[in-house]
Amino acid sequence: MADFQPDIQLFNQTKLSLPFSESAYSSIAVSIADKEEVQFSFVEVVYVDEDEIVRINQEHLDKSYVTDIITFRYDDPADREGIEGTMFCCAPRIIEQAKEYNASPDQEFLRIYIHGLLHLVGYNDKTDEQKKEMKAKENTYLSLSKSL
Repeated sequence: MADFQPDIQLFNQTKLSLPFSESAYSSIAVSIADKEEVQFSFVEVVYVDEDEIVRINQEHLDKSYVTDIITFRYDDPADREGIEGTMFCCAPRIIEQAKEYNASPDQEFLRIYIHGLLHLVGYNDKTDEQKKEMKAKENTYLSLSKSL
């Protein structure tokens, strides 16, 4: 599966600069796909501001607050070879979280992207146990991505 190159498309609707190139996003997706034994076919990563993430959160999840990421998967969740989805990431919130967690903005952008990919793979973070599992996976993939 490692030879498969996913179609990762970045859209930045904010005035903030993104810390990684499109090829870096693709490399991370390939690495996660290889370890999780899945294939990402098409993934949109859309960076938005607080107002837009609240709008999306209200419209699709009936929640009205700023969050760091909202992930939508479009294909059959049982399919492990053609994963398609969109991640809406709130760039200002990610930068704010980096400060809260005493992390670099680059590291937090990376963590949120990895978090979204894990959601697309099928991981959830609704319960404490699921959150713990996702955090461990995020940390594993963050350590594998240190070379970016």
